[in-house]
Amino acid sequence: MSTFDERENAFESKFAHDAEMQFKAEARRNKLLGLWAAELMGKTGDEAAAYATEVIRSDFEEAGDEDVFRKVSGDLGNRADEQTIRTQMVALMIEAKAQLMSEH
Repeated sequence: MSTFDERENAFESKFAHDAEMQFKAEARRNKLLGLWAAELMGKTGDEAAAYATEVIRSDFEEAGDEDVFRKVSGDLGNRADEQTIRTQMVALMIEAKAQLMSEH
């Protein structure tokens, strides 16, 4: 195998790893967001966990975060405004990445 092939394989491996980590971070963020929103709606235990799963699933509707935002925003109604939800999404992404890093 040539040096070029080795470098190409290394770049492909890194790209795949980075994409996988981003996917895991987004899923973790969505779970944390779902648990946060569930608490605002008075859900606890299994009901809160089920809602968090709904939020995770909502991310598969379209690319980006807008599908998740719409889900949570629609469900929360007047319990949280747009800025609060979006700020929470950013903060929870940081937390999700930190959690994933501490697991490895």
